[in-house]
Amino acid sequence: MSSEYDEQLAEKVVRIGEMFSGFGESENLPELELFRSEAVNYRMRAEFRVWHDGDDLYYIMFDQATRERIRVDVFPAASAGINALMPELIDRLRGSEILRRKIFQVDFLSTLSGDMLVSLLYHRQLDEEWEAAVAILRGELLECGFAVDFIGRARKQKFVIGRDYVVERLMVHGDEFVYKQVENSFTQPNGRVAEKMLEWAVSCTRGSRASEGDLLELYCGNGNFSLALAQNFRKVLATELAKPSVEAAQWNIAANEAKNVKIARLSAEDFTVAMRGEREFKRLKQQDIVLSEYDFNTVFVDPPRSGMDVESVAMVQEYERILYISCNPTTLCENLQTLCKTHRITKLAMFDQFPYTHHIEAGVMLERR
Repeated sequence: MSSEYDEQLAEKVVRIGEMFSGFGESENLPELELFRSEAVNYRMRAEFRVWHDGDDLYYIMFDQATRERIRVDVFPAASAGINALMPELIDRLRGSEILRRKIFQVDFLSTLSGDMLVSLLYHRQLDEEWEAAVAILRGELLECGFAVDFIGRARKQKFVIGRDYVVERLMVHGDEFVYKQVENSFTQPNGRVAEKMLEWAVSCTRGSRASEGDLLELYCGNGNFSLALAQNFRKVLATELAKPSVEAAQWNIAANEAKNVKIARLSAEDFTVAMRGEREFKRLKQQDIVLSEYDFNTVFVDPPRSGMDVESVAMVQEYERILYISCNPTTLCENLQTLCKTHRITKLAMFDQFPYTHHIEAGVMLERR
């Protein structure tokens, strides 16, 4: 397994080197900083379809190339906690007519700190009898050493038995950060690599002119980076559009006692309009956010796979430093074609969030020329 992992990682390093080679023609690129993943048990979440075969019931996945159905009894990529729970859970689902009837999917969400949340998805309406059966299941699993919260989902239905979130604890340069991670909201899937990403971002902005002013963050999610980076800045203003992520971010700000962080519920596009004074937004007033009180000199972005839109790229070019984390190096390079006209790349990193897949997570630090 180790040699197979090393081989796929080496291929990614070559590929990202080729993608960035064009940005080093007139000036030297910084050396690539490489952050490895564990070879097994690295994924904190996993989703499986459930296959009904007579009296039998088991997890399946589909081969992406052939669409062939594959039975899954163990899943080495998933966390040790998920792998331990998988057989215990499917045995109990298999033995319960109430719980197994028309179930078609099971989603697991785990944490490095040991929390576990399981979502059961059905092609039928759920009722009090189902809810009572899950409460019994939860108690049985607890007796076996598994503390699990459950969510039941059906068309226009959501039952919560326990909590609909987990609490993760990530270590960043020896400091612990607490994060509420809500079911069906984006979270970093690889916990150990997520810690490395946070440490890299903190190191990029520590002990330099980058930390003299305030930090603006776009696409902040649940405040994952905002909270860790806050130690390096006077104030942090982060933006996010998804309501569940904003609510989680507010919870995380309170849990981490981050008094210098505020979250604005705006898209990156709308925030660009607000910064230019082209429109006033009630949400900013409601959250007591006065943009003129901030002295931004660094902007952090972690956009979706599509990258940043043209207007947002132009807006971030106004700042001295741009810290950019990307889950899609292709769109990152597209944005860099514009950003490198005004800024130069001073740090370059690759994070292997998704071992054994084509996906690459990259990070760049850019400073004004």
